[in-house]
Amino acid sequence: MEGHLPKLIIDLALILCTGAITTLIFKRINQPLVLGYIIAGFLVGPYFQYLPNVTDPENVEILAKIGVIFLLFSLGLEFSFKKLLKVGGAASITALVEIVFILMVGYFVGTAMGWGKMDSLFLGGLLASSSTTIIIRAFEELGLKRKKFANVVFGILIVEDIVVILLMVMLSTLAVSQQFDGTEMLSSFVNLLFFLVLWFVAGIFLIPSLLRNVKKHLDDEALLILSIGLCFGMVYIADLAGFSIELGAFVMGSILAETVFAEKINTTIASVKNLFATIFFISIGMMINPSSMYEYKGAIFIVTLLTIFGKLLFTDLGALISGQPLKQSVQVGMSMAQIGEFAFIVAGLGLTLGVTSDFLFPVAVGVSAVTTFTTPYLIKLSEPTYNYLEKHLPKNILLAISKYSSDTQHIQDEGSWKKNLQKTFFTIIINVVLIIAITLSIKYYILLYLYDYTKPNVAHIIAFVLSLLISSPFLWAILGDRPSNKELYKLWNQSTYNRGPILIITIIRSIILIVLILFIYNQFFSNVLIGIILTILLPVIIYTVSPGLRNYYKTFTSHFIFNLNERENQEQERLKQEKIDNTNHYQHTWDNTHISEITLPKHIDFVGKTLETLNWRKRFNINIAYIKRGDHTIAIPKSNDVLFSNDIIGIIGTDEQIQGFENYINSIEQIIQAETPSTELNVIIDKISVPTDLAAENCKNVGWIKDNANGLVVAIERKDGDMIYNPDRNIPIYTGDYITIVADKNNLKEFIQKNQLN
Repeated sequence: MEGHLPKLIIDLALILCTGAITTLIFKRINQPLVLGYIIAGFLVGPYFQYLPNVTDPENVEILAKIGVIFLLFSLGLEFSFKKLLKVGGAASITALVEIVFILMVGYFVGTAMGWGKMDSLFLGGLLASSSTTIIIRAFEELGLKRKKFANVVFGILIVEDIVVILLMVMLSTLAVSQQFDGTEMLSSFVNLLFFLVLWFVAGIFLIPSLLRNVKKHLDDEALLILSIGLCFGMVYIADLAGFSIELGAFVMGSILAETVFAEKINTTIASVKNLFATIFFISIGMMINPSSMYEYKGAIFIVTLLTIFGKLLFTDLGALISGQPLKQSVQVGMSMAQIGEFAFIVAGLGLTLGVTSDFLFPVAVGVSAVTTFTTPYLIKLSEPTYNYLEKHLPKNILLAISKYSSDTQHIQDEGSWKKNLQKTFFTIIINVVLIIAITLSIKYYILLYLYDYTKPNVAHIIAFVLSLLISSPFLWAILGDRPSNKELYKLWNQSTYNRGPILIITIIRSIILIVLILFIYNQFFSNVLIGIILTILLPVIIYTVSPGLRNYYKTFTSHFIFNLNERENQEQERLKQEKIDNTNHYQHTWDNTHISEITLPKHIDFVGKTLETLNWRKRFNINIAYIKRGDHTIAIPKSNDVLFSNDIIGIIGTDEQIQGFENYINSIEQIIQAETPSTELNVIIDKISVPTDLAAENCKNVGWIKDNANGLVVAIERKDGDMIYNPDRNIPIYTGDYITIVADKNNLKEFIQKNQLN
């Protein structure tokens, strides 16, 4: 150890000093620091002879692995499973379509270039994610972070991150087995799902409670040590279970992301993460062989084209499938045409496992360097590209895309069936995982312990009974944790078509319960007849003692839900104490029209003037969704409401309209941009179609909709495609019109349901 220590210290001094210099240079030229670190690694690596080289690469590699762990742990802290659920269907569908297609095309391109199966698979894997760092930097430079399409891009990046984490696990499994058997892949996926559900449920149940109990002792130092300890503990568990260390770090980060300490942990470990992440990226640069990059310059060129045009095309396709308008789809696609930091992690994983060739890494670095510089130009070209497509695509195609987009962007009312199916799915998955985990734990740990103190037959009986007792609340939940009899009765009588699905779901629950009981029995005994008898008797016993089991299960779930929602509950409590109304939040929902917040400057010449006097609606073609004034919010303000300095107003309009209004405000004084609001929202925009009984022949007009929905009508799209922006109250509405309306979410849903709108 003493002989290695001086070398390691010298190597660290060399690595960090070189990294610091490249950091300053790349900050000065406004380029991604990751590329700077990789260049620093090349400078201290074995392929550059004009500077001192690292002499102990083995120890540096260990530090680099720690860097990967911290990178994934930090990503998990920023992720949170509930954040994924809030991403929305558009971003999720877009990301999944893009990833599936780029994986397939990447694999086929790799094989077409004569690469092996594993090289081609890892090529597809490293192309699967885009660079969050590069995209955010480009959006900031171009002033696009407030655009509607930018929100979709950020959602796609979240989905990409989680999919690539899972992809790395699958690639690791393939690398170890070296087989492409479908059954084995399905088994690996089931094991992965089992691991994720088990540790997420166990982690949420235990860790927030632990942190609450030691809260008074958790200063920055203690929190740093505890969080890193939990991270490495989960890394060890993941490794024991046969999964990658990256997955373990990510899982623990995502568990801690649901606690009230998430932000503090993220801040506390930031310096440690940055240190080891720097070492990781520098170690990546040490692997760069210029002669190898030159040798494979053709591959770099081909993969670069695949990255730019493939990701652009497939992201566009996913965006269109998800129902986004053509313009927004083009903007999203041309923002995602690069590879990110995960590409280096995936390529490094292949080298670590010894299943990929040495050239794959230099190819990834070369492609990343090129696409880093092309990204801002592609984003700038997105609008001209859309304009070109709009002029040259056939009108029937443009009309079909517009119609499809409009039809898929309505408010999705969560009906009884949707809620019941979601609850049934999550109930079954979670409880099945818990029952299997309890049974296997008793079989492989407690049963072995019992062998030392009693006869094998007795030990098996004790283990079986213990498994049933501990699992009994979860066994009850498979059948008993369902909608109330009143809800089921309502659904049953609502339609004869509901009765079949209700019976099928009940039968499926019963079959799963029987299978689980047989599973528990078969872990300890082999007598089939006794197993069948117990399978018949146990559901009856469970039903008999169901009140007690229900109470135990409710205690468990209440504790879990409290821990899961503790962070949000504290945030809501904070908002209440500050007397901030929930209507402070807004929602983007459709097309290029959205809401953006602007804080009015201190010195303005329209203090006390009414909205009618200002006439912004006609001057800028914008509407005001709400006015926030201190702890008071005016939702859907009237024409006689007035504005004051420091008011925060929610502006409704297209990107161009909002930009024009911002330019007007900027001409008065530099505005203070409001932070991006939360996604828990009340004021929304939506399109509704006009049925026959609301049309002009029944004396209905824009004013009727505004008054009954208590909202603003932003635009009318006629059947022939004509658009009327900011229509007057007296303009009639006709059957087949699309009405763009902004209103309180609950009011609008009530209006839609009452009038049976689409």
